[in-house]
Amino acid sequence: MVPLLILSVLAAVVCGQTCNSRENSELLLSLNKALLRSVENQEQLPNPSVHLALRLSDLHNQAQESLHLQRLTSQLHAHIQSSLSQAPSSPQTHPSPGLLALYVLALKSSCYDLSTVTFTVKGHTVTLLNLLKSTMQREKEEITVSQHSRPSTNYYQYSLGVLALCVGGVRVEHHVLHKLVKAVEQDHLKHGEAECADSYAMAGMALQCVKDSGAHVLRAHELSIALTKIQNKLLAARRPDGHIGNEYSTGLAVQALVAMGQQVPECSVYLEALRRDARSNLYHNPMALSQLLPALHLRSYVSTRTKQCLAEDDSLVLDPPEPVIEATVRPKVSVSVTVQRSDGAQRSYSVDVPQGSSLLQTLELLATENDSFTFEKESSLWGPFLSVVNGEQARQSDRRYWHLSAEGASLTQGISDYKIETPQKIVIKNTSY
Repeated sequence: MVPLLILSVLAAVVCGQTCNSRENSELLLSLNKALLRSVENQEQLPNPSVHLALRLSDLHNQAQESLHLQRLTSQLHAHIQSSLSQAPSSPQTHPSPGLLALYVLALKSSCYDLSTVTFTVKGHTVTLLNLLKSTMQREKEEITVSQHSRPSTNYYQYSLGVLALCVGGVRVEHHVLHKLVKAVEQDHLKHGEAECADSYAMAGMALQCVKDSGAHVLRAHELSIALTKIQNKLLAARRPDGHIGNEYSTGLAVQALVAMGQQVPECSVYLEALRRDARSNLYHNPMALSQLLPALHLRSYVSTRTKQCLAEDDSLVLDPPEPVIEATVRPKVSVSVTVQRSDGAQRSYSVDVPQGSSLLQTLELLATENDSFTFEKESSLWGPFLSVVNGEQARQSDRRYWHLSAEGASLTQGISDYKIETPQKIVIKNTSY
């Protein structure tokens, strides 16, 4: 086990002359504005993760944040209620612990009275926190009966649920908490065979919140052992370029390190890696930005437990939107798409698309040009994802998903975010986890 002193030294490694406080502040302001601009999109459900990040910032636009809060308590609330109403006949529509947890955290970040947030379940009125608590109980029972000791969703969402209960002031049930501690102990925080830095990060924040609350039902040393292991896992996952896990897990990993008491200086390699990719516009997805922004503020989701909404800043003003520039005609690039079914059978297609097209646009064009290729997509906080390809489903309930790769490398972006810039081979594979 690496001593904590050495871990602190590793976390404090700096990038020398590349770190400029003024430039960093300007970038932070730009990202804050970009995230605030994203809430103006009225076509999608309001994103609780975006609201949480805006509330954890130093800079605020109180009017915009209030409007977004209203949308959360109306539109997102109605969406969850609709899912609950359909749940008895269609278990797949039951709201996930992750969505319920983010709703709790978003409301708590605005100092909203959580006891007033209720739903109707089978004719009975249930508070949001009790709904999350019962959902976590079901997830715990699934771990108990699962052959691989896993919840019906994943340990990322499970950890998020534990964190939200803790932040909401609810005493986490012993068996629910114990399942997470055991999962950390037994290295179960994986996606397939690969360990997930973002899952370890969320587990770290969840267990740290429980420890900080003083209401834990496990002995303190059990939590400390699990937290130390999580710190070691995160720091061992650091890449040469400074990212922890991958570009999209680093923000959560930094949040976890901060929550667990690690020193993360402004010029640490982790923050510099995030800033470097932010300047190249890698984090244009609002969900990615929402996980990045608290980390750059050196805050974590755990801080919502004690947040007070007093004398807050109200200086953040959005610039007028830039005029839309008519796109020039773009050259075409050739894309090969191979679909591999769960039984191993595969079929390949080819399509020419304008350079810069998203993968989603590529698949839409392919479906238009080739009747034998079909697909369906579903919505998520990260954007659309593939659910059915050529008539075959890959559902979370069956522990399957459509794995996407380009030129043999797994994609870390969704189908609406990944851009086709060069000729390449895309593989869409029905994969178990």
